[in-house]
Amino acid sequence: MTANLKTVPTKEYDAVIEAANKYTEGLRIGDPDIVAQAFHKDATMYGFINPPKPDMLAGPIDNLYTFIRDSGKASGIKTRNDILAITQTTAVVRIDMEQDASGADYTDFLTLIKIDGRWQAIAKVFHKYA
Repeated sequence: MTANLKTVPTKEYDAVIEAANKYTEGLRIGDPDIVAQAFHKDATMYGFINPPKPDMLAGPIDNLYTFIRDSGKASGIKTRNDILAITQTTAVVRIDMEQDASGADYTDFLTLIKIDGRWQAIAKVFHKYA
């Protein structure tokens, strides 16, 4: 018989959402240092911008920090963070976002990993809406 065990404590869900919230809060106040707290130093980002003819934006997460420095705060941003999957050491979060600093709407997917007891995003994949 297989044991019926809960393998991921609720506190881990809270910690994953806390990491995602650092990202969205940093966007709201326009602070790339707050956003960086959510990401691993070697994180990457990939996504499509400039709809309806999408162009791929790909590279290091530093591209995001540059965008925040150039665009400033997103005072009117609205976000919803949902955990799509979680294990003891990995998680995927979907962030539905409206009205970033440039006025755009996005869907982001953050892939997180737990390293040394801390959840951090190692990849951001996104889609920008027209």
